[in-house]
Amino acid sequence: MKRTPSQPLVDVQVETRGGVSAEDTAYARDKVRAVLGQAPGPVLFARAKLTRFANPAMERPVVAQANLDVNGRPARAHVAGVSAREAADLLRDRLEATLARMAEHWEARRGRTHPPGAAHEWRHGDEPTHRPGYFPRPVGEREVVRHKAFALAFESPDEAADDLERLDYGFQLFTDAGSGEDSVLYRSAPEGYRLAQVNPRPDLIGPVAVPLTVSPAAAPRMTVAEAKERLDITGWPFVFFADADSGRGNVLYHRYDGHYGLITPIAPTAHEPSPTAT
Repeated sequence: MKRTPSQPLVDVQVETRGGVSAEDTAYARDKVRAVLGQAPGPVLFARAKLTRFANPAMERPVVAQANLDVNGRPARAHVAGVSAREAADLLRDRLEATLARMAEHWEARRGRTHPPGAAHEWRHGDEPTHRPGYFPRPVGEREVVRHKAFALAFESPDEAADDLERLDYGFQLFTDAGSGEDSVLYRSAPEGYRLAQVNPRPDLIGPVAVPLTVSPAAAPRMTVAEAKERLDITGWPFVFFADADSGRGNVLYHRYDGHYGLITPIAPTAHEPSPTAT
C-alpha cells in the first residue's frame, strides 16, 4: 500500500567506511529515502551503509546495504557497484523491488499450495546480477572472520523463502517446522528454490506455495576445516554441512572480501521450536 500523509518518512542514517565523500553519502541517503513511501507499512527505522574496499583488484569495490524496519518486519538490500553513486542507484532499485515483493509475496501465494516438486506458476525472478560476489583471495590467506551463532527460525519453506527474498540473502538457514530438521533454502535457477536438510524428510514437508525441490542427499558430516576444503575445491558460494560434533546444520560461506563467514545454530535443538521464533 502507499504511504499516507499521516505516515511521515523517517530519517535515513548512513554509515560509511573506506573514504566515501560527503556528496556520495548524501546521494545514497536521498536514493534510499526516495523509496520509503513504497513500503507496505510505516517505516520505523532506516539505515544505509556504504563501504569502499581499497583493493584495486576488485571490479566492484563499493558495497551498499540498506536495512529497514517496516512496521516491525525487517527488510534488507545488498549490492555492489563500481562507484559509490552506482552502488547507491543499484541499492535504490533493489530496495524498491524488495518492498514490492514484501507487499505482494504472500498475497500472490495465498491459497495456492502444492506438494514439493509440483508444477508452479509463481516465480521469484532472476538471480540479481548486482549481488556481491567474492574476491578470489588466495586459499592460504582465507580465515573465518565472521561467526554468527543464534537460534534458528522454526518455520516452513514458504516462510524461509519470504525471509530470503525480504532480506536479500543468498540462502536461508532454518529449522523446518514440519520435519524438525535443520535445513537450508536457496534459489535454484532458472526458477524456484532448492531445499537441503541434515536428514532429508520430504514426507514431513507440508504443501508449499513456492516452487520447491528437495535434495535427497543428507548433509555431509564434517568439521569446519573440512567444510573450508570443500568450499575451496568446489567454488560454491556456500557449503551446508552437519557439524561433526553436534550434528546440527551449519553453513560456511564466502564473504565479499574473500574470507569466510560461518553460521552455526544454538539451542534449542533441531527438533524443538525456538520460543522466540516468529
